[in-house]
Amino acid sequence: MVKAEFLHHVGVNYLFAPWISWLLLLQCSPWVDQKTGVYLSLWWTLVVPVVALDLKIYGQWFTTKGTKYNLTAVANPTSQMSVIGNLVGSTAAARMGWSETAMILFSLGMVHYLVLFVTLYQRLSGSDKLPAMLRPVFFLFFAAPGVASLAWGSISGKFDTTAKMLFFLSVFLFMSLVCRPLLFKKAMRRFNVTWWAYSFPITVLAIAATEYAEEVKGKIADVLMLILASMSMLVTFSLVILTLFNSKMLLPDNDPFFSSSAVTPVPHHLPTIVTRTTPLDIRRNY
Repeated sequence: MVKAEFLHHVGVNYLFAPWISWLLLLQCSPWVDQKTGVYLSLWWTLVVPVVALDLKIYGQWFTTKGTKYNLTAVANPTSQMSVIGNLVGSTAAARMGWSETAMILFSLGMVHYLVLFVTLYQRLSGSDKLPAMLRPVFFLFFAAPGVASLAWGSISGKFDTTAKMLFFLSVFLFMSLVCRPLLFKKAMRRFNVTWWAYSFPITVLAIAATEYAEEVKGKIADVLMLILASMSMLVTFSLVILTLFNSKMLLPDNDPFFSSSAVTPVPHHLPTIVTRTTPLDIRRNY
């Protein structure tokens, strides 16, 4: 299963998800100080797989011959998860004082984000390969610049002009998607696990709005922060409730793993005994 996702142009991007989640948990953990060796060890453990996946994906984009792994053929909204992985790692590095390492990861993520963003903006063939069920991942369009604004704020020490520009880009892309509800019509007909793709981008945008409001200290910024924070809480709470009522989608009864483990396989080397029922046997049963 992992090999199949690793070779799939959409599935390979989801391999960044666990490392991104653990890096975020590492940053907000109250038990691990950011200046200790434990934090450093965990950071290396989580960042190395991200960089390894970068080498695999980014290397294929400009070194592989043919059209199978060209960026124009495989680019889709989930490809931005590789960018988010680098930016989250950059934020974690900046918080422990490794500014140069944070700049390396930030540069790596942003350069490829620009290339990826332009490719997706042109709506080439790769973006059309995404199933309608996965259209909630279009929200990753504004998640990447939102995470970038937070990463740059951690590197520079304040939410400066560059961070504000990235935040404004994130808000603009968010409004562009919100104004096009028909894009998500097919994906919203029935609850699916992919709906969780709405929560992370909105939460990131709300956090960036909080940083912006603290820097600007204006009424409009405060209102924007409250609106986005309320949306984040509402979306997350709604998804939790919907997931609880549709928990069978996470662990279905016909899951191949559980079904295969519950049934004892019959050895193939044993002979098969075939019995035939005759009319005389039927009369005896009656």
